[in-house]
Amino acid sequence: MSARRAVVLLSGGLDSATVLAQARSAGWVCHALSVHYGQRHSAELAAAARVAQALGAVEHRVMGVDLAGIGGSALTDPDIAVPESAASGIPSTGIPSTYVPARNTLLLALALGWAEVLEAEAVFVGVNAVDYSGYPDCRPAFVAAFNEVARLGTRAGIEGRPVTVLAPLVTMTKAQIIQSGIALGVDYAMTVSCYQADAVGAACGRCESCRLRREGFAAAGVPDPTLYRTRFG
Repeated sequence: MSARRAVVLLSGGLDSATVLAQARSAGWVCHALSVHYGQRHSAELAAAARVAQALGAVEHRVMGVDLAGIGGSALTDPDIAVPESAASGIPSTGIPSTYVPARNTLLLALALGWAEVLEAEAVFVGVNAVDYSGYPDCRPAFVAAFNEVARLGTRAGIEGRPVTVLAPLVTMTKAQIIQSGIALGVDYAMTVSCYQADAVGAACGRCESCRLRREGFAAAGVPDPTLYRTRFG
């Protein structure tokens, strides 16, 4: 019996690295997919390449979607400032300006299409609805809805073999995610989570993503390996 194939969306951040490690540990043959969608920096894509190689993906592809063309997000429009409320340790409220309209919908669509071509059984995505920034496309309801898209809108689905979208981190805390990755040998120093990392991947320490990452390592009781370019707080 041949091994099961999966496409793993790999941003280069902490969560997606953990998902790749989990999928590999479960015996999946993993094809990693990163997407250049017009984000502020490409350091996370360089991190994704490192992670894919270190964690045993059989292939790593980078595809492109021009979300900068529609703007509307601090991550794709340089005229919109990235919130730095995390510098005070106070979480943001509501849906922040770093929300990228339709990002996960489009990224999952690319992964689903590639999965069909590969005859893969699953797409893995590292969305999380516990320690996160309030993005609507990171919730269990969104994952369930996209599974319906996969079932109803693809040849594989119509033929009775739909690709399943799996989000194993969706109900985990950041600390639990980190502990899971450490147990699987993930070196989180390879990853980049910062919304405004510099060219070498050094983190600002002030954005919401940096706050969630920093607090996750503290709660997990694991030293934070993140490279910060300045002192924060």
